[in-house]
Amino acid sequence: MIDEVGLSGFSLARVATKMGVQAPSLYHHFADKAALLEEVARLLLLNLPGMEKTELPYEERIVTLCVSARRSLLRHPNAALLMLQFFPRNLLLTAYDEAAGSDPYPPEFHMAVIEATEKLTFGSALFAAAAQARGIAPMPEANAEKLPRLARALAANPFSDEEALFVETLRIFFTGVAERYRRAALGQPVSDSEQFENAKTPRAAHGAS
Repeated sequence: MIDEVGLSGFSLARVATKMGVQAPSLYHHFADKAALLEEVARLLLLNLPGMEKTELPYEERIVTLCVSARRSLLRHPNAALLMLQFFPRNLLLTAYDEAAGSDPYPPEFHMAVIEATEKLTFGSALFAAAAQARGIAPMPEANAEKLPRLARALAANPFSDEEALFVETLRIFFTGVAERYRRAALGQPVSDSEQFENAKTPRAAHGAS
């Protein structure tokens, strides 16, 4: 129903008509419209491909799961916006636990990885879903005369679609995680403040590199 009429046109009465029942019978299962919409949000993230254990490296397993979640939301762009109000994080706790269990980095890295991959995934999906629902391009064309640097970046983008670009974004993030871990293991600065202090003088910056 949300696919057909959007969230603004959604109502329990319409759901009941679609199901061939009386609207009051829905209240036997859902306290109100919000409870039903919360269930819709939950269904969007149930049984995602990629949640099962595989032999893929840790990073690629997470990429696969993130792509699955993004695809699920984009199959129902009108409903994807429910994530902003009813994000069912409790559904993901088991997945978070499994991800942390297979994370090859020390525990102090785990929440940063969970936070970043979650926000990258749902941010990307919601931007794309909003554009899809409105029938507009996710990224407008850039006038080369007015916006030369952005136009050049768009022209040089080697990825054929948004999903491929999203995957590359995740892989760049994991490359950064690996580099920060390497620096921490070597006792080198890893925080922004430490890097800033070391970059103040050319000699310090050279030593940090």
